[in-house]
Amino acid sequence: MKLIVTEKNNAARRIAEILSEGSAETARQNGVNVYRWGATRVVGLSGHVVGLDFPAEYENWRDAEPVELIDAEVVTEPTQENIVRTLETLAGRADEAVIATDYDREGELIGKEAYELIRTDFDGPIERVRFSSITEREVREAFADPDELDFDLAAAGQARQIIDLVWGAALTRFLSLSARRLGQDFISVGRVQSPTLKLLVDREREIRAFDPEEYRELTTALSKNGAEFEAQYFYDDGGTEAERVWDGDRAQQVKEQLTGTEQARVTGVRRRTRTDNPPEPFSTTAFISAAGSLGYSAQRAMSVAEELYTTGYITYPRTDNTVYPDDLDPEELVESFQGSRFDEDTAYLLNLDNLDPTAGDEETTDHPPIHPTTERPDPHELDADERELYELVVRRFFATVADPAEWAHLRVDATVGDNRLKANGKRLLQEGYHTVYPYASTSENHLPAVEEGESLTVEAVTMEQKETQPPRRYGQSRLIQQMEDLGLGTKSTRHNVIEKLYDRGYIEQDPPRPTALADAVVEATEEFAERVVTDEMTAQLEADMTAIAEGERTLEEVTAESREMLEEVFESLRESREEVGEHIRESLKADRQIGPCPECGETLLVREARGGSHFVGCDGYPDCEFTLPLPNTGKPVTVAERCEEHDLQHVKMLDGRNTFVHGCPQCAADEADETEDRIIGACPDCGDEHDGELAIKQLRSGSRLVGCVRYPDCEYSLPLPRRGDIEVIDAHCEEHDLPELVVHDGDDEPWELGCPICNYREYRRERAVDTLEDLDGIGERTAEKLAAAGVDSPEDLDTVDPDNLAEQVQGISADRLREWKGELAM
Repeated sequence: MKLIVTEKNNAARRIAEILSEGSAETARQNGVNVYRWGATRVVGLSGHVVGLDFPAEYENWRDAEPVELIDAEVVTEPTQENIVRTLETLAGRADEAVIATDYDREGELIGKEAYELIRTDFDGPIERVRFSSITEREVREAFADPDELDFDLAAAGQARQIIDLVWGAALTRFLSLSARRLGQDFISVGRVQSPTLKLLVDREREIRAFDPEEYRELTTALSKNGAEFEAQYFYDDGGTEAERVWDGDRAQQVKEQLTGTEQARVTGVRRRTRTDNPPEPFSTTAFISAAGSLGYSAQRAMSVAEELYTTGYITYPRTDNTVYPDDLDPEELVESFQGSRFDEDTAYLLNLDNLDPTAGDEETTDHPPIHPTTERPDPHELDADERELYELVVRRFFATVADPAEWAHLRVDATVGDNRLKANGKRLLQEGYHTVYPYASTSENHLPAVEEGESLTVEAVTMEQKETQPPRRYGQSRLIQQMEDLGLGTKSTRHNVIEKLYDRGYIEQDPPRPTALADAVVEATEEFAERVVTDEMTAQLEADMTAIAEGERTLEEVTAESREMLEEVFESLRESREEVGEHIRESLKADRQIGPCPECGETLLVREARGGSHFVGCDGYPDCEFTLPLPNTGKPVTVAERCEEHDLQHVKMLDGRNTFVHGCPQCAADEADETEDRIIGACPDCGDEHDGELAIKQLRSGSRLVGCVRYPDCEYSLPLPRRGDIEVIDAHCEEHDLPELVVHDGDDEPWELGCPICNYREYRRERAVDTLEDLDGIGERTAEKLAAAGVDSPEDLDTVDPDNLAEQVQGISADRLREWKGELAM
């Protein structure tokens, strides 16, 4: 039997389909798909199916000092036991084996892991095949010319795993124990994660420290024969053309001079043409940047690209290369799009004199730049995101083989007295690559034809008061570019690092902003162990791992040096353990403050109860026992808005897609105290026996419900929407003898809630989860990915650790998994 092992299930299915010419059948073994035809079996892993860890004696954080992990043994344990069992069983029956994992550092390591699992029950030949796209031609060529596993490249990946484990675990435990933040609130530290976080914190510091300066800008509307255009006032400032007027009096004087004159004289007309060259081919970083301009996060863009790759429609999406290989025939690839929805673009390109592709500065030999293959998806096969990003890749390739664009630029200079004006116009002469690549701007600015010495009419003068702006926050694509420039991470890991910062609570929103936890951790490490957040050390380790891949260094040398570096870090940390913990605790405490206690004047804090719920409590406890409730869903964070009446900051409840602003906790409590219950009918649980009645209730936590007035003796209740005015109308539910309800929320159409019991019954029916695909956001493909990771049912999903599963399944974040688990708990 011939055993073929791929990195993911969908790659296994695609390769089996190609090699079997469509005859492969699917069997399930230990919950794993095995594709078979004749004497061949193909099985897909789920990325890494074994992981590195420390021995069991280090499992309890309190039983071992963090510094002990530096020299602790690192062991390999199965993380996907069903896949490991399946692989070992198939290997025991095999005569030959082929590793067909992705061809990069991580893929080679996954291949080596599979190699070692196969070798436990198999001593026959194990070959390695490599390809850059899962197309019929490339797959068949790869299997016709197999190679050997690159153990040096795999060792580079393994070195990264070991170093990340040791550094991450030792420092995470040290900071978490020092700050007394354990359980789900532990403080995560990582070799690449921490320097990346410092980039964001440093930028936020620049923004906070920025002191804006006021200035004015003046523009003048000029016209010739009724054709009006705008000209900018400027002056000479040491040889540069300055447009910002810093002195308000001077700006007013210029405005009056411009307004008091009816004519401007043209003093110069300059015309030139500019060549606008097509973009270079897509590297991973350039692709993420382009996808970001369409609204995709780095993680989502790479997830979609991975899906397009494994279905054979684009080449491998993790590449630094910006030079197409010599064996790529641009004309042949363009011709393959004839008869598709790109037919018009294809006709345009094939009509050009030649199709010479552009090239960037980075040329590697492992994978080509990202480009489409000759395989064509069915129009209905791709979802909306896949369709949009597939088109982006196709059009980027088209652009790289198209002609440059040509622009005509016109500059007009004019004077009004001693005041100088300028206007710039541009017109697109030749569309060039813009014909097939609509993502770059082609906006024009037309100026009328004027000649030097002509007079123009001054129509109007505008003076705008502005302020200088702080540096912009890094968008995800700009952050990835900065990481690349500093040598932080690799093309395969940078987007995952950003996703992990979101999952760990270090950043929020997009563009990402650091949270108070991020500030506290970066400040503490800067003060007591600066090396942890410097990019130089991480960049050096990345260079060392490249040296391992090239056979210049060994895994043992690099990991030993890394442990020595970590020993030095702990030398400085050990003496400052108490200060580190106190610094983090005080910093985080400041972020939980919402304002003064109305009873004693101490500070009110957002606190967590033992059961995991949250409330507002006084820092003066136990002397002061003042409290305010908070909603029981979501994680509370303070926001900048402050209640004028109570001088308390507003609170927002983070709950994935259900995030909402709670507002001032005191206002919410006061509103509930002042709102009378509205009786709507008999309680179905105790109405007959105890005359219990249902009422619309406003709770001090801000929630609303229909509940029994005999609470707590009767706990019957039904949830109601948090927002909007609830109207009780005359229509009645015959089944439950209750009035129907309507919710009015601002300008939106009224929501006819109906009978609260019927509404809740319908809600529960709609939310019933029998299969994974009943959950919001899980379609057939996502369900397949989860199944490949051993999650076949809602019951399986309910038991998994979101962080661990997110590491195994491409394109699904830990936060998304937590949302799905939350739906199961409802």
